[in-house]
Amino acid sequence: MKPLQSAPSLVEQVHRSIISSIASGQLRHGERIIQEQLAHQLGISRQPVQQALTLLRKEGVLIDAPGRGLQVAPLDLDHVRHMYEVRAVIEGLAFRNAAERNARAAARQGPALIRAGRQAVASGSYTEMIAADMAFHGVIYALSGNPLVAPSMETHWTQTQRVMGEVLMRDDKPRDIWDQHEALLAAVAAGDGDTAERLARRHILDAADFMIERLRQEAD
Repeated sequence: MKPLQSAPSLVEQVHRSIISSIASGQLRHGERIIQEQLAHQLGISRQPVQQALTLLRKEGVLIDAPGRGLQVAPLDLDHVRHMYEVRAVIEGLAFRNAAERNARAAARQGPALIRAGRQAVASGSYTEMIAADMAFHGVIYALSGNPLVAPSMETHWTQTQRVMGEVLMRDDKPRDIWDQHEALLAAVAAGDGDTAERLARRHILDAADFMIERLRQEAD
């Protein structure tokens, strides 16, 4: 049973490694990924690599390459817009529920997340900025008390990491979203569900507008 227990962890690690490489610019649109080569580079068997690649293909991050293997898919801006519209609804629910159910816990846990986010921006590290953003939203999902929120957001975060990475690489001065996060935290900590939901939806839709515009400028 032990090998079976370790397999999901390896799949997750491969999945995260590929997403991180795409988000940081190490793997660019059109670059080929071959299962055997990746397994050799990571020093693991082909099975978890195959599972991770299959998952990424289903998520639209990878597509079939001419001849053999897979390659990094181009970003579809219409898909990005649709994804953020769905995210806005789920995030609104999560922030409202967190405010109404776990305001005190948010007040305790939130300040450290805000500090970590600001430190990540100051560091200039794309990886740290994306990780800090994910950590902030992940805590809110947990505080929402709805166990379906986090798994519902997993696929969206796969694409979101890529979009964030693409935009961060194009900006000399990365956009600082932590004032918005601090306002969101204040609403949740105050137990104000209406404001928390409204700010969360606006936060996600504003992010979509900003990122899609930046990506469209680059395409033009």
